[in-house]
Amino acid sequence: MSSGASNTVNIPTPWSGRVWARFQCSNEGGRFSCKSGDCGSGQVACNGAGGAPPTTLAEFTLADASGKDFYDVSLVDGFNLHVSIVPQGGCPTTDCLVDINAQCLSDLAMKDGSGGTIGCKSACVAFNKPGYCCTVDHGTPETCPASDYSRFFKNLCPKAYSYAYDDRSSTFTCNIGPNYDITFCP
Repeated sequence: MSSGASNTVNIPTPWSGRVWARFQCSNEGGRFSCKSGDCGSGQVACNGAGGAPPTTLAEFTLADASGKDFYDVSLVDGFNLHVSIVPQGGCPTTDCLVDINAQCLSDLAMKDGSGGTIGCKSACVAFNKPGYCCTVDHGTPETCPASDYSRFFKNLCPKAYSYAYDDRSSTFTCNIGPNYDITFCP
């Protein structure tokens, strides 16, 4: 979509998935690609493929077994664009409204060809270590606490997921039925 455009997507429930933005896209030689958030399909449609990190994610589980929707903004894969999720009907909003790229730590920054930061990697994406990814012997909340890197993200976007076990302040719920407005670069 072009800047300022909107799109309505009707999703049957139950459904679980992610929405993200791509930018600096081109369609050269019939192959669509983006420098940030690309899904590797070579087309505008991702056909089920996820976005390449670093990517800010709007995550949803709609109509789960408990009769609720769960949603969050996730920086677990890093940050590429700021986003907000606003449910219609009075449920809580969540967002990451700060341009983290402008403040990204040098060891997490993903640069474009001209030296500009087009994404800020999470520590898991940047270093691929179990202590940052909450895997292997760090696969529980007790063995994978917040790191200085995840606190960097959390301080800038307090309502967004900053690492795998950041549930208490970052997962939002709503009774089934509302529509959700997702806005990139609000």
